[in-house]
Amino acid sequence: MSNFPFLSVLTVAPLVGALVVALLPRSRPDLAKLVAFGWSLLVLVLSVVMWFAFSAGGDRFQFRESYPWIPNWGVNFTFEVDGIALVMLMLIAILVPLVILASWHDAEASKRSVPAYFALLLVLECTMIGVFAAADVFLFYVFFEVMLVPMYFLIGSYGGHQRQYAAVKFFLYSLVGGLFMLAAVIGLWVVGGKTFDWQALSQAEFATDTARWLFLGFFVAFAIKAPFFPFHTWLPDAGGAAPAGAAALLVGVLDKVGTFGILRYCLPLFPEASRWFAPWALALGVIGIIYAALLAVGQNDLKRLVSYTSIAHFGFIGIGIFAFTTQAGTGAVLYMLNHGLATGLLFLVVGMLIARRGSALISDFGGAGKLVPVLAGVLFFAGLASLALPGTAPFVSEFLVLIGTFTVNKPVAVIATLGIILAAAYVLWMVQRTTQGTLNPALTEVEGMRRDLTLREKVVVAPLIALIVLLGFYPKPVTDVINPAVQATMQDVGKSDPAPEVGSVQEAAK
Repeated sequence: MSNFPFLSVLTVAPLVGALVVALLPRSRPDLAKLVAFGWSLLVLVLSVVMWFAFSAGGDRFQFRESYPWIPNWGVNFTFEVDGIALVMLMLIAILVPLVILASWHDAEASKRSVPAYFALLLVLECTMIGVFAAADVFLFYVFFEVMLVPMYFLIGSYGGHQRQYAAVKFFLYSLVGGLFMLAAVIGLWVVGGKTFDWQALSQAEFATDTARWLFLGFFVAFAIKAPFFPFHTWLPDAGGAAPAGAAALLVGVLDKVGTFGILRYCLPLFPEASRWFAPWALALGVIGIIYAALLAVGQNDLKRLVSYTSIAHFGFIGIGIFAFTTQAGTGAVLYMLNHGLATGLLFLVVGMLIARRGSALISDFGGAGKLVPVLAGVLFFAGLASLALPGTAPFVSEFLVLIGTFTVNKPVAVIATLGIILAAAYVLWMVQRTTQGTLNPALTEVEGMRRDLTLREKVVVAPLIALIVLLGFYPKPVTDVINPAVQATMQDVGKSDPAPEVGSVQEAAK
C-alpha cells in the first residue's frame, strides 16, 4: 500500500466531487447533499487506509510523490507527510463529512444555491488536504492562498450578519500574510539553490541575517493565519459571520495551517532564527492566552465567544512549539488535533442552538435546557472539553504543553496556567446564561426551541464526543504517530530535552 498515490488521490478526489456537485441543477438540492456527503465519506475511508499504512517507526516522511510542474523554476507537485501532517489530514477527513451533515439546511436557509454551497465545502477540503500534504514550498504557497477563495464565498454568500464585512476582512488579512510569505518564498528560492523542494532546502545553510528575515516573512504569514496576538482581529468577525459548519472548518482546520507552517517551515529551515525569535513568540502566546480569554468573558455573541476561545487556545499551541521540548511539542501538535475536535463540536452545537432560536445573542436565551435537554447536555460537554476538563482530549494536550514548558520556562507556564482559570469562567458562564437558570418566556414562543436534537444531529455529534473521550483516556495511538516527527523537528532546531535535576531525581527515588 505504500506505493499507492494516497496524497495526490486525496487532494484531487474532493475537487472532482466539487465539480460533480456544482454541475447538478439547483432544483435537486437533496441530490447535491447526498453526492457531497458520499464523496466526503470516500475521502474519509481512503484517509483511514492511509493512516494504517503509515509506519510510525519508519521514515520521517512517507508516501512521497513528485511530478514535474514548472521545471525552469524547480517547481514540482511534490507530496509527502510526516506524523504531524498525517494527523491533520485525518482531522480534515473526519470533520468534513460531519460538517456537510450538520449543514444540511444551511444553504436553503440563506436562499442561495445548495449545490454551490456543498461544492465550495469540497473545494475547501481539496485545498486543506493539499496544504498539509505539500512538500514543495511553492506548491504549499499556492494551496495556502487558494484556500482563501472557497472560505471567502462561504462566509460572504452564506454567512449571517455583516458577512460581507467579515469575508473581506478575512480575505485581506490573509492576503497580506500571503504577500509576506511570497516575499520569503522568492528569497528562499534565490538563496537556497533555486529549488523549492523541502528536503533540499532543509539541508541548505543561510547567513544569519538572511535566515532571520526569511523566518520573519514566514512567521508573520503563519501568525496571521493561526491567528496569534496581535494579528487575531479578523477571526471573531469571520467566525461570527460564517455558517456554523464553515466556522468549524475555519477554526478547526484552516487556522492550524499557521501552526503547522511554523513546525514544518520556520523551525527546520531556519533553526537559529527560530531560537533567536523564541522569547518573542512565547510572549505573544502568553499575551494571547490571557487577552483572548478576558475578551471571551465579555462576549454576548455565541460564535464570537467561541472564536475568542480559539485565539486563547492557539496561544497554548504557540508556547508549546517555542518551548522546544519534546513534551511541549507533542502537546502542541496533539492540541491542534484536539482543538479541532472540541471546538469543531462546540461550533456545530452552537450553530444548532442558533438555528433553533434565530439569534446568536446569549441574552436571547436563558433556561433553554428545559426545552432542549439533550442539546443543552451536548453544549455543556463541548464546553467542558473546550476548557480542557480532565478526561477529555484537550486536557492531555494542554497538560503536556504546560509541563513541557515548565521544565524550561517556569514564568511562561505559570502565567499560561491562568488561562485555564479564565477558560472555566467564560465557558461555564456561557453555559449558565444559555441553558441553565430561569426559562426565558420568549423561548416558549419560538417553534424551533420545541425540537431537541434530531437523529441527523445526533449522528453529527456522536463521533466527535466519542473521539474526545477516547483520546482523553487513551491518546497513545496518536502520540505514537506524532512523537517521531516532533523529535525530528527538535533535532532540526538543535534543541534537546533538559536533563532532570539531580535533586529532583533523588527526591523521586525516595
